[in-house]
Amino acid sequence: MIRLFTALEISDETAERLEGLQRGIEGARWIERESFHITLRFIGDVPENIAADVDEALAHIPFTTLELTLEGVGIFGGDKPHAIYARVKPDEALAILQGRHESAMRRVGLKPEPRKFTPHVTLARLHGHEVVEANQFVMANNLFTTPAFAVPRFILYSARSVIGGGPYMAERAYPPGVYDGDLDLG
Repeated sequence: MIRLFTALEISDETAERLEGLQRGIEGARWIERESFHITLRFIGDVPENIAADVDEALAHIPFTTLELTLEGVGIFGGDKPHAIYARVKPDEALAILQGRHESAMRRVGLKPEPRKFTPHVTLARLHGHEVVEANQFVMANNLFTTPAFAVPRFILYSARSVIGGGPYMAERAYPPGVYDGDLDLG
């Protein structure tokens, strides 16, 4: 079994700006810079033969370079916050790409993703008791924004089967166009 998800990388400049936010919540587990990403589709634990089918399905998704912006921060978990994140500004091309990933995974035979797609970059994992600090963090950083950054490819990542999953390993990259053969991450 291998745990997989698809995601977009963020630029170095954007990662640097995100690192500047990572403070002010006692006990938060801040995400390492190299693990920043925008998840498109969590696939989960699949057998190796299904992983090959996933790769094949992803290789046929049309893709063009995206221009994305991060703006604002938020909390997942409500009264028991479990994550702090930076929001991705709504983008129609991103929504279409995510829908194509969802459709491709259903064609492979995977169950639909039950969660609503909320494009974001996770900044920290919380233990659920940092309610006041998390709310203060959001109020202090809600005007956060980044310049637009180019996203030239999407990535199929593998992760450990533990909470938080990292470190993540890029298994395959899919550049613009529709791909039909082996790719190197190069």
